[in-house]
Amino acid sequence: MSTAKQQYYENLGDTLIDKFNLRGFEGYYCETKEEALRAAMRFLTPGCSVSWGGSMTLEEIGLIATLKDSDYTIYDRSTAKTPEEKEKFFSEVAACDYYFMSANAITLDGQLVNIDGLGNRVASLIHGPKNVVVIAGVNKVAKDVDAAIDRVQNFAAPPNAVRLGLDLPCAKYGRCVECLDAGCMCCQTVITRKSRIRGRIKVIIVGEELGY
Repeated sequence: MSTAKQQYYENLGDTLIDKFNLRGFEGYYCETKEEALRAAMRFLTPGCSVSWGGSMTLEEIGLIATLKDSDYTIYDRSTAKTPEEKEKFFSEVAACDYYFMSANAITLDGQLVNIDGLGNRVASLIHGPKNVVVIAGVNKVAKDVDAAIDRVQNFAAPPNAVRLGLDLPCAKYGRCVECLDAGCMCCQTVITRKSRIRGRIKVIIVGEELGY
């Protein structure tokens, strides 16, 4: 029997799926991270190429470890050491079949809000990979775009900066100060309100708190 909170999360997921559909996204709800992992892997086809953006959510559901142990063609940024290898990596990702990522925030009306440093993650969301699969816990849901941006800047970026050992003001003060530091993680703000290619972006909402 589901608890009241689990039922609430499922109802929220159903509401978001309807909003995603209006925006050309494919929406799915999974109650647990284990279900989310199985759902994510079901998208993949034999012989396909796969990559992903940096994400604690993907780590927490076990997706990255599963992909690295699979027979799919994997493009893993951590293996690129030289500038030439990194350039080759980004060109490969742009043409890959499936790209996995999380969202920094998702609004109640179904918009995806992401803030990036280098921009490679949001670039892949916008254009390139044939399919983009976004996996996000219910903790990423925010009322609207303004609340979503506030969530990223003040509740996601600071602990993430601490985790990465970055010498940034948000790591020190625990809040965004709109810094212009060389290592700033908040250089690109992307709001994805619609998928021009229907179904290219697939969003799995998970009824657990995941990532930052």
